[in-house]
Amino acid sequence: METVATVGLSNKEDLSLAYTPGVAQVCEAIAEDPSYTRHYTWVPNTVAIVTDGTAVLGLGDIGPAAAMPVMEGKAVLFKQFGGVDGVPICLATTDVDEIIETVVRLAPSFGGINLEDISAPRCFEIEDRLKERLDIPVFHDDQHGTAVVTLAALQNALRLTGRNPESTRVVISGAGAAGVAIAKILLEAGVKDLVVTDRKGVVSSDRSDLTPVKKALAELTADRTGRSGTLADAFAGSDVYIGVSGGTIPEEIVATMADDALIFAMANPNPEVHPEVAHRHARVVATGRSDFPNQINNVLAFPGIFRGAFDVHATAITEGMKLAAANALAALVGDDLTEELVIPSPFDPRVGPAVAAAVAEAARRDGVARV
Repeated sequence: METVATVGLSNKEDLSLAYTPGVAQVCEAIAEDPSYTRHYTWVPNTVAIVTDGTAVLGLGDIGPAAAMPVMEGKAVLFKQFGGVDGVPICLATTDVDEIIETVVRLAPSFGGINLEDISAPRCFEIEDRLKERLDIPVFHDDQHGTAVVTLAALQNALRLTGRNPESTRVVISGAGAAGVAIAKILLEAGVKDLVVTDRKGVVSSDRSDLTPVKKALAELTADRTGRSGTLADAFAGSDVYIGVSGGTIPEEIVATMADDALIFAMANPNPEVHPEVAHRHARVVATGRSDFPNQINNVLAFPGIFRGAFDVHATAITEGMKLAAANALAALVGDDLTEELVIPSPFDPRVGPAVAAAVAEAARRDGVARV
């Protein structure tokens, strides 16, 4: 990565414009009207990519220094697929309050905050509190980017198998950041019969070991249909499995799913259900890997989401903007829909612009756009 100027600096006149004395005029204008920052600095096109290194890829808590290559990679993806400038920021603290205060103090330098690879359940509190304190988009990609792409692929898989969300039974394994966000966006999209499982089985209120986050999740999911019990209990007769947990689901459990099942086993590098096994029991199979069809890849979402939010100087990223991004992604597949194509490729040049346009329109509709 490198930082490159967008204007030339080859003579005395260029220097006087870019720095002293010309730069002082911009400073004075912004001091008088801070909104000029959105027109005369790089701030409105720049996202801070913030991590504490506690949940990096599948590597876990490897610390902020070791997390830097992933944050740099994320910045490259922002630029390549959304035209958004990203600055990696790896924080040498895991304290929730310290992370929040640090980001708040850095916020004037950025048009948005992308939280990355921060462990659950701390990530939920950090995102919620930053949203309350900042008037720029705050987005935890491990949650919402995953959820948006999952919903887009699921919409097309449901269309392919003649299902509708309201009558589809969904099982999610993993009650961390991604699992919680996927559950919430599926509920927003109309899914009614949904359970989330963790290592101890279905997350339901008849358990006494739930964290506050899992308790709230239970009330939105299993409690509404009265489901409880083990992972095997949840699987029996289900239409859709979404894995964001790791581990391996035994084939005898997978075999109890409904006909024309949909299996999205997204753990990396080892899916919860290997595609070879999944194809014996499901009509549509997706993973998080690039060497199998139907890769659920966050890069389909976050560059376009921030591009759209930045284009209208949005103050937040709303649920409506996330749903709009998912709908736009799903629509790109169109008549090309097959069992091996339920989500577009990250290299489809239509993806970033389509997501950005849908997000910008939704931002205006939801009242968070400033232009």
